[in-house]
Amino acid sequence: MTSGTSISYKFYIFVVVLLATALFLFYDVYNSEMYQCLAVTYSSSNIALMNDHKPKVSRLFGIKTLDRDFQFDMEGNDVMVVLHIQKTGGSTFERHLVKLEHACKCIQGTKRCDCSRPGAIKKGKRDVWLFSRYSTGWSSCGVHADWTELTSCVPKYMAKKNVGDARKKRRYFYVTMVRNPINRYISEWKHVQRGATWNTSRHMCDGRSPTDKELPKCYKEEWLDVPLDEFMNCKYNLANNRQTRMLADLSLVGCYNLSKMPPEERNQAMLQSAKYNLRRLAYFGLTEHQLESQFVFEETFKLKFDVPFEQTNSTNAELASVTPQQYDRIKQLNSLDVKLYEFARTLFFQRIEWMDAKNRNATRE
Repeated sequence: MTSGTSISYKFYIFVVVLLATALFLFYDVYNSEMYQCLAVTYSSSNIALMNDHKPKVSRLFGIKTLDRDFQFDMEGNDVMVVLHIQKTGGSTFERHLVKLEHACKCIQGTKRCDCSRPGAIKKGKRDVWLFSRYSTGWSSCGVHADWTELTSCVPKYMAKKNVGDARKKRRYFYVTMVRNPINRYISEWKHVQRGATWNTSRHMCDGRSPTDKELPKCYKEEWLDVPLDEFMNCKYNLANNRQTRMLADLSLVGCYNLSKMPPEERNQAMLQSAKYNLRRLAYFGLTEHQLESQFVFEETFKLKFDVPFEQTNSTNAELASVTPQQYDRIKQLNSLDVKLYEFARTLFFQRIEWMDAKNRNATRE
């Protein structure tokens, strides 16, 4: 490929991403009735949002984006897929899911649960309604598989594992948790200090894992007790902007080949793709707002949790000793995640207001 052709290809990909995002936003805002934000309290769901929890509204979303009202058919063909981003409270969220309406049978002392559809075993089938670490395991599509991996792998896995049902048409509902990027980054650093590396992650994209040249390791075998400055200094550290990367369609930016696009173009394309995918997910919650996240989930899927969500008052990230200079560096390294989180908060709270308004209108009727 000549230099001129390479530049044209990169420019073409960048333009396609921007146009796709612009068209989606135009359709969402102008082809649906605009929803004006309301100041409400959540007496029906025992949620009391403090004013300082609510972000300043910088934009309005249309009904197509705000309305999340799915009748999840656990006994039919619906599958809930968990996109588990490291250190976002994903494990806690998944433990709630396997206890959802007593639908899973878990083996005490293990991280494995049987989440077969109600009545499926009696019919001689092994068809599950939940795709997650606890139900299908990490081996299904890889450790902490991202959006790019899951959307490619899950349908194939489900068709292969459910013998006799390969032609079954399923509806997939992707769900995840999103966290304040500064706290999430510090929490990941502390977790790596304790020995976590996730070195068995596949990072599949366009049919292959990245080469060692495309994604060098920051450590040899482990990174125990790594100082924060050393953790930040590795430019290949996947903790940087992890949430944006894991929610974006990486095939749009050449996967892990950083030479495909200039850094700024790549960053903007990833951020726009992550925002686009986040708003299309069936559900996402915010780690910092557990009760509100439970409310949104139950309103979205018309399912009830047996155990209420709880808000943790303190975390390892909040207890960690970080200097102002280190804090600023973390913020810089996660600049895309900071923008994505601002976007997520605005959308999240507007969805709550929309759902509460619908409930109050239904009560009046």
